[in-house]
Amino acid sequence: MKLRNFIKKLFISGQHSINALSGMPLTAVQIAYLRQFKIVLTAMISRRNIRVKVMQTLYTLDSLENLSKPGEPQKILQQHFNQTRSLLVYLTWFLTEVARYAETESHKRASKHLPSTDDLNVNTKIAGNDVLWKMLEDGALKEQFEKEKPQQKSDPELIRKVYLDLVETAEYKTYAASKSRDKQEERKILEFILNDLLLANEIFISHIEENFSNWNDDGEMLVQLLAGYIQKPGSLNFKQLLSADKELFAKTLLQTVLDKADHLQNIITPKLKNWDPERIAILDMILMKMGLAEFLYFETIPPKVTINEYIDLAKDYSTVQSGQFVNGILDNIHKELVQDGKMQKVDYKKVDKLNS
Repeated sequence: MKLRNFIKKLFISGQHSINALSGMPLTAVQIAYLRQFKIVLTAMISRRNIRVKVMQTLYTLDSLENLSKPGEPQKILQQHFNQTRSLLVYLTWFLTEVARYAETESHKRASKHLPSTDDLNVNTKIAGNDVLWKMLEDGALKEQFEKEKPQQKSDPELIRKVYLDLVETAEYKTYAASKSRDKQEERKILEFILNDLLLANEIFISHIEENFSNWNDDGEMLVQLLAGYIQKPGSLNFKQLLSADKELFAKTLLQTVLDKADHLQNIITPKLKNWDPERIAILDMILMKMGLAEFLYFETIPPKVTINEYIDLAKDYSTVQSGQFVNGILDNIHKELVQDGKMQKVDYKKVDKLNS
């Protein structure tokens, strides 16, 4: 529900994605600058998404009847990241299929027993869209299409319906009527399909939710990535959505919580007061252990960042009271660690891209 509200706020307003994301009216120059900036800004998976996937991995491991085999936790974590890539590839593929459907429609109508003049003159300009073909000719994307086989999850009738909705819009008619291929207009029509016909379409969102359980976790981030990719085809490394430092962060955070589980539990338990540790929501305990692990073993992450991140995750993924509960416990532990001189942090302000 939170992601659906985000999508509606961003796109149903009628603004294009980059402008809407800024939260304010922008000049053309500012929009162009922001577009280039966001391509860099959103080129990788965020630390929030990493924490979510570590949390989900720990939850999966907690629910296993048997102890995990060596290396299994990291394999489960990698599966979560693979799902993120699969979703991004599918969103991109679906968008390109809607644009390319013009040729399919043209062929079908021309093949009628008694085609009309309109049947013989379907406008296929969008199927030759310059930005579309820069995307389709991107070797990295082609490789992912071959690997992921997104067509196996597709709904051909939904692609057709979105295309038929598209050709009835004023935006499409204006685009199709122009004989030129202005770079900005080529890009804008693809943005229009993404923003107004896919992301604002409840049927499409339901289709995505049915096929990708990670839509609510990753959708917001991937929409921004795809918007940046439309701006600059070839700008995404589909193989490596995680930078080396973030991959290390993900693996280390997971392994630290597992390796130091007893120590973390021993610090948390005395702070629970009248709470029975066995009755605390599993996710709350996982999030507190992750937060405490960041306090103790990740010297460049500011404590305030850690606390705020896990408050938000608790609110989004656990119970109604979890945000306040996790906040109280982590804040209490933080104060005690500082008082005892056990909070060893470096000057994190000098660490590049720490909070990206």
